[in-house]
Amino acid sequence: MRLSICNNVNAFYKDTYSILMRHEAQNVIPLGNIIIGNEGKDKTGWRNPANWFMATVSDETGIVLTAVMTTPKNLTLYATDNKNDEAAVNCLADGIIENNIHIPGVMSEKSLAEIFAKSYSAKRCTGYAVAKEQRIYELSEVITPPPVGTVRLATEKDMAFLPYWIQGFSSDCFGESLATGSDTEPYLYHLSNNRLFIMEDNGTPVTMAKISRDLQTVCVVGLVYTPPYFRGKGYATACVAAVSQIGLDRGFKKCVLYTDLANPTSNSIYMKIGYMPICDSTEITFVYS
Repeated sequence: MRLSICNNVNAFYKDTYSILMRHEAQNVIPLGNIIIGNEGKDKTGWRNPANWFMATVSDETGIVLTAVMTTPKNLTLYATDNKNDEAAVNCLADGIIENNIHIPGVMSEKSLAEIFAKSYSAKRCTGYAVAKEQRIYELSEVITPPPVGTVRLATEKDMAFLPYWIQGFSSDCFGESLATGSDTEPYLYHLSNNRLFIMEDNGTPVTMAKISRDLQTVCVVGLVYTPPYFRGKGYATACVAAVSQIGLDRGFKKCVLYTDLANPTSNSIYMKIGYMPICDSTEITFVYS
């Protein structure tokens, strides 16, 4: 096995894009990241490839394992054609340790994440814990639910409540407590590119959802949030269905979304509007002493 660490995002994109595209819906996160890096238009925060860790592991047949970490976020992995190779995983783990690369955690297809976590933690003498179990779904045709509101693009007028909704989303989904300060740039970022949508019921905003990434044939639906007062009324289901249809109408063949397996409600309602599971994804955090 041969480990290659790449410091040029354009070269890494050239080497790995077609491989990751073999399972485009599964690889929306690493694909979306290397597309951002290759285009070089947005280098805010974690999007600056100068801070990324990018590597491949190859054997005599070519690349068998692809690794991307958009620091400070977790390492993401893809085993070519989903054929896990422990020798390749061990090679990557050794290379990360030898090059003194700090990784907070790993997120990938469930079995690969578990194999890497066991290998890396044993070699690095660190602990690890499962942070989140997710399921990846894809949709090619929307099953329209009963209408409960109307969807529109979010605008700057929504800044009266949008920061608090984004804070609520981060708290519910990631356990992060975000302070809503006077810096509006992080929130205005979500309004760019006509991707964030608000559902209203009789003029009252009740739910939001966003087309968070667009790739070659699929787009990703995320940032789905309903304030507690409006939950249980079908708003999230209807909003996701409407935004998914918008994605298809924009020319994408499929929409992709992630769900938390700890939330059986979201997993069931998305299947009712046409989303079908394609694989499970696990996020694992490393515990350093």
